[in-house]
Amino acid sequence: MTSRRGASSLGCLFSLLIVTAAVDFGINVAEVYWRFYQYEDDMRAMARFASNAPSDTIVARLRASADSLGLPRDAARVVVRRNESKIILESDYYEHIELPLYVREVRFNPHAEGIF
Repeated sequence: MTSRRGASSLGCLFSLLIVTAAVDFGINVAEVYWRFYQYEDDMRAMARFASNAPSDTIVARLRASADSLGLPRDAARVVVRRNESKIILESDYYEHIELPLYVREVRFNPHAEGIF
């Protein structure tokens, strides 16, 4: 039989700390990208179903969507381009991603097209 002292090793605690920190910062990064994908999905839905809606209505709905998702103000600046058979919705904004001792600005350009 071997005797056990009951003491934990510091290596295990350090590894657990590293994993916890990685998960925490990973959640911050994932949240930013998740909001982008939700906003782009809203744009796609708007392009698909609002082809006959006036441009002001489309922009107002996408502004409300950007606000409810907590996106920066620049995301609410939506460009609507139309021709006889197509509608294009675009926006451009930056988000800050905070990592340990590092803050990065990431540019997002949600884009959606719809065919009449």
